[in-house]
Amino acid sequence: MSEKILVLENGEVFKGYGFGADVQMSGEVVFNTGMTGYQEILSDPSYCGQIVTLTYPLIGNYGINRDDFESITPAIHGLIVKEIELEPSHWRSEESLHTLLEAKGIPGLAGIDTRKLTRLIREHGTLKGRICASDVDVAAVVEMLKASEWMKNQVELVSTKDPYHVPGKGKRVVLVDFGMKHGILHGLIERQCDVIVVPYKTTAEEIIRLGADGVLLSNGPGNPEDVPEAIEMIKGILGKVPIFGICLGHQLLALACGATTSRLRFGHRGSNHPVRELATGKIDITAQNHGYTVDAESLEATELELTHVAVNDGTVEGVQHKVYPAFSVQYHPEASPGPDDANHLFDSFMKLINENKKQPQHV
Repeated sequence: MSEKILVLENGEVFKGYGFGADVQMSGEVVFNTGMTGYQEILSDPSYCGQIVTLTYPLIGNYGINRDDFESITPAIHGLIVKEIELEPSHWRSEESLHTLLEAKGIPGLAGIDTRKLTRLIREHGTLKGRICASDVDVAAVVEMLKASEWMKNQVELVSTKDPYHVPGKGKRVVLVDFGMKHGILHGLIERQCDVIVVPYKTTAEEIIRLGADGVLLSNGPGNPEDVPEAIEMIKGILGKVPIFGICLGHQLLALACGATTSRLRFGHRGSNHPVRELATGKIDITAQNHGYTVDAESLEATELELTHVAVNDGTVEGVQHKVYPAFSVQYHPEASPGPDDANHLFDSFMKLINENKKQPQHV
C-alpha cells in the first residue's frame, strides 16, 4: 500500500496509506458514525460527491457480499477509515472492500486519526478535501479546493435516466428517483406494490398519466434547492395523489409547500439517531444521511404540521400536510443499514393510499 494524504481546504493534512483505486479525488468530507453497514453506506447514492469518513475503527472485516448494495454503481468520491481489513472473514463475503473500491475506481485512505478528523468536521463544519499522493504540492491543492464550488448536479448524476417497471399485484406507486436506495424499492415490493421508477425530471402530468395510486419521493444527494424541477412537479401532484417523502424527498415536499431549508453544520449521518413522534412521544432509533434540514420556523406559514423532531438537536424530522394526503420524514424507514424501528411508515403510506380514494384505472 502506497502512502497517501488527505488535504483539507483549511490547510490540514492527514497522512496515511491508500487502498482501493490508486487515483486522486476531491469531495465534501463528511463522517458516518455507524458501527456496521459500510457496504450500504458506500453504495448509497446520497453520498454522491462526498468523501466519507467512518468513525468505527476497524472496517472491512466482514467483506462485501452481493445482496447489500443500495445501488449498482457507488457514487462516493472516497472512503476514509482508521484500519482496513484486507482479508475479511464472513460466510457471506465474496470479496474484500479493497477489491471492490479498486474495481469501482474509488480511492480509500487508511491509517489516519479518524477521531481527530471527525472532531475537526464537528468544529468547522463539513470541508472540501482531496485524497492525494504524498508528494503533491499541498499549497496548490489547498488553493484549488478553496476555489472550487460545491457540486450542484448530484441528483442528475445518480437518478435513473429512463423509467422502468417493477411489476406487482398491489397498488401502483410511482417512485421518483432522486438517488434512490434499493432498500426503499424493497419496502414497496414487500407490500406487493406495482412500482414504476421514474427520473427526477418527470413532470406532474406524466406521473398522473401513469395512474399512480401513490407517489414516493426518494432520498438523494445535495441541496434540495438545486432540484427546482422536482419542486414544481410536487406542486402539481399535491392533493391529486397521496405522497410519501423520504430524506431529500422530505425536503422537496417542504419546499413545494412554502417552507425553507438550510445547510446543517456537519449533518446527520449514522444508524443510531433518536427521533421523537410528537403525537405519541414514541422514540424511534433511525438511520440518517443528510446535510440539509427543513427550517422549523418556516413551517408556520405553510399548511404543513410538524410531526417528528430529532432528540439530539431538535431539528425537523417529519411533517404532514393539514389538508392533502401527504407526509414525509427526514430519516430512512427502510433502514439500510440501521434499525428497522421506522419501517412501519411504509404501512402508513399504504393506509393513506387505501383511505384516499378508489384505485384508478392504470394506463
